[in-house]
Amino acid sequence: MVNAPIAALEIGTSKVCALVGEPREDGNIMITGVGNCPSCGVRKGVIVDLEKAAGCVQTAIQEAETSGAVSIREVYLLVNGDHIRASANQGSWPVLDPAHGISADDIDEISDIARAINLPHENELLHSIPQTYSVDGQTGIINPLGMQGSRLTLDMLIVHGSRNILNNTIKAARDMGLEVLDVAFSGLCAALSTLTPEQKECGVAVIDLGAGTTSHVVYADDAIASMGITAVGGDHITNDISQGFTISLRRAEILKQEAGTAVTNTGDRFKRITVPSEVSFPACSVAAGDLNAIINARMDETFRIIKNELEKKSLLQEIGAGVILTGGGSHLKGVEALAEDIFGVSCSIGKPRYFSGISTVHEGPEFAAPLGMLRYAVRSVTKQSKGNMSFKNLIKKWFIG
Repeated sequence: MVNAPIAALEIGTSKVCALVGEPREDGNIMITGVGNCPSCGVRKGVIVDLEKAAGCVQTAIQEAETSGAVSIREVYLLVNGDHIRASANQGSWPVLDPAHGISADDIDEISDIARAINLPHENELLHSIPQTYSVDGQTGIINPLGMQGSRLTLDMLIVHGSRNILNNTIKAARDMGLEVLDVAFSGLCAALSTLTPEQKECGVAVIDLGAGTTSHVVYADDAIASMGITAVGGDHITNDISQGFTISLRRAEILKQEAGTAVTNTGDRFKRITVPSEVSFPACSVAAGDLNAIINARMDETFRIIKNELEKKSLLQEIGAGVILTGGGSHLKGVEALAEDIFGVSCSIGKPRYFSGISTVHEGPEFAAPLGMLRYAVRSVTKQSKGNMSFKNLIKKWFIG
């Protein structure tokens, strides 16, 4: 039933989040339940202690059940980690009846051919995302249906990840009695919840700043042109601060959030910040300029890694709508200004669109990925109920339109 509550589950590095949403007739999704639990047993988006991670899942699910007054037995699961890769593949197909134009059967055939890529034996296919078609050498075609031509070519982005790592993430949910209906890469879901059709058409990059990883998804000419994951996140900044000033990780996180900024300012050179004593850590004071230099160095490195990837693929000039930042790291002061300086385009914080209900959720960029998963799930259930396509192949449709 399309209007039944749907649950999304994200097992992240810093938190485990469960959201419950109900689709509305106007296309919005109302958030009716939310559960959060500080994450244990997860490092850089990958489960390293299954028992602890499963316990966090249970806590988040129970909290979402209580706040949403529902019983959750099925979830849509987000996955992350730098084991996830995107590979480009191309397929070519002779049109069955050139005189009558390209048919739906031709498009199905070329999709199957482009999807047939030899993955590493230890990897599992996550998503197959059509990019652009070519007809008799004419490139940049978004929808070739009905067009005249004798040969159809399709460029497809194949997203895949480590089978064992993915299975362990799924097992953390199943061990708590949950059925996993489908999985999706969190970076793609963050884009799904925040972008407008106009941004996708103009070209845009979505950078999801997580605690353990940073992912990016780039749209050009209304299609996904590239994506990637970097094993650097907000926890690395916290660790840098802890080691640089010999303070606890907890205190370093507080300093980062409350006093730090991603941009350096010569005026902060002589400003001091008092750090109270903790068990095994004496009281001290740190220079605000030094704190900001540490944050700036790590964020600068992260953004330049992504910029280099875009430059290699000649995509930097294609993002006319700029850069959109999501994830918990987007709350860091000065991060927009730093991104604008490095990428040379406008930058803004991504706001999830067409959601209502619990305002702290649908207005927060840190919830962009699980909110996007709810939207994917709603559209999937709608299509499945109409019997238009198999459930497993739906994902390739939702990240394009």
